[in-house]
Amino acid sequence: MNDNTYIATNKTTMTTKAKIQLEYSINCSPAVLYNRLSSASGLSEWFADDVHVRGKVYTFIWEGSEQVAEMVQSRDGKHVRFNWINPEEDDDETYFEFRINKDELTGDVSLVVTDFAEQGEEDEAVDLWNSQIADLRRVLGC
Repeated sequence: MNDNTYIATNKTTMTTKAKIQLEYSINCSPAVLYNRLSSASGLSEWFADDVHVRGKVYTFIWEGSEQVAEMVQSRDGKHVRFNWINPEEDDDETYFEFRINKDELTGDVSLVVTDFAEQGEEDEAVDLWNSQIADLRRVLGC
């Protein structure tokens, strides 16, 4: 696993969040992986307890609490990006993204996760993603 962390300043709300990028080796086809990253059924297998989709708006449910995000970018087999929809904040600078990379020479597939965390909470965010990706690997059988 390779992780790179750097600071991103949100100009809209003047808060500073840490942008976190984590790379994971995933032993499966990009098409199968993309399905687990972009569909309600795929995301509910490893990312959230339940996921509902209406158009491009995804409602993620964890232990009774809900968070809503909009899929703002997607490219089959390559990447998907979600922006959180939070009525209390006008925060277009933070998102979470899954990017699938396939090495043309070796055929190895990796997943790059980009997310943002509050200052001082970067380690907890990394631990959470490590746990989530372990669940994804288990679902994928790799």
